[in-house]
Amino acid sequence: MSRLNLLLLVLVMVCAIGVITAQHQARKRFTELESEQAASKKLAEEWTELQLEQSTWATHKRVESVAAKSLGMRLPDAASTVVVKMEAAR
Repeated sequence: MSRLNLLLLVLVMVCAIGVITAQHQARKRFTELESEQAASKKLAEEWTELQLEQSTWATHKRVESVAAKSLGMRLPDAASTVVVKMEAAR
């Protein structure tokens, strides 16, 4: 009977260690999951900010301003504008 008790004690100890190990791994994975979700949220916020910045840089008024200042470009006046019709082009 003592051998059976000793065997059962060893089995209970092995099961207890298995449960403890499984709980530790589950907690570790959950912590990793939370940190990855936080990183994902931070990247999503940064993406939103970058899209806003891109739309700001690409406005027509800004493009016109940069073209005028940096490249010396200007809108053509009505006298130098030529309109070509499709029939005339053929």
